[in-house]
Amino acid sequence: MATDNYPQMDMSAWHQTGEGGNGKTYENPSKPGIMLKVNNSRSNDLESVKKEFDISQAVERLGLPTPKMYEIVRVGDAYATLAELIRNKKSLSRICHDEPARTEEMGILLARLGKSFFATPCDTSLFPSRKQQALLAIEKATFVSRKNREKIRSYIETLPDSTTCSHGDFQPGNVIQADGKNYWIDLGRFACGDPLFDIGHLYQVCQVYAPMKQVQNIFHMTLDQFHRFWDAFATEYTGKKDHAAFDALAGKHAAIDVILRTVFQKPSFLEKLFFGMHVRKLARKFY
Repeated sequence: MATDNYPQMDMSAWHQTGEGGNGKTYENPSKPGIMLKVNNSRSNDLESVKKEFDISQAVERLGLPTPKMYEIVRVGDAYATLAELIRNKKSLSRICHDEPARTEEMGILLARLGKSFFATPCDTSLFPSRKQQALLAIEKATFVSRKNREKIRSYIETLPDSTTCSHGDFQPGNVIQADGKNYWIDLGRFACGDPLFDIGHLYQVCQVYAPMKQVQNIFHMTLDQFHRFWDAFATEYTGKKDHAAFDALAGKHAAIDVILRTVFQKPSFLEKLFFGMHVRKLARKFY
């Protein structure tokens, strides 16, 4: 058992209210307005939780709407956070599930919110450079062939050193809506970077990973909805019905997005095989 000054939570009064790809959320009737978030086992260590906690507070200072972070706590040997509970919230992906006819509307909304997000100046002294993260990751990506590493590295080096915000997990599950307001959540991968890094991640979710049942279950969306969501997003973001060139750029960044996963987690042997397979497919198509 870890010993430090972070209070240990008695979970007997807390009940689970949500679950996503990054962890679970809980509420306690005696603590109105508070949500307990417990990350999954890969990111519930103190370093990861404190990083997310500090980033969320810094992002709020940038003026981007996000639930307030209050305190770091312990749940058994894991670390967790107490944060502002946004009542009656739904993620954009949950709205797509509950009201499938609104899938295109949610894609358009994410494009509009994304443009505002990507235009927000970032504190370069506080947040890392996504480009530099990608260059570091490509050197360590042993699951990528030497030929593809050279191609992808050369492309990354051509990208501008952007000083605007990059979410790192830009997808319809990480915008929640409540009482007509939209909030950004899961900000642990926040950085400064070209918007295409985030757009590549969204392409990855909607076009590359979308056929996987596990991904469909996490986002509560069907394969058809993922494709409709992307089409609406890309059309709105580019202002063009024919967004093939935009898709090609997004595909290039989807390959980089796979490689960036090594910055945020320690992949197992099987995961490296999985990553390598997807990078090969994406490199063959887009590089």
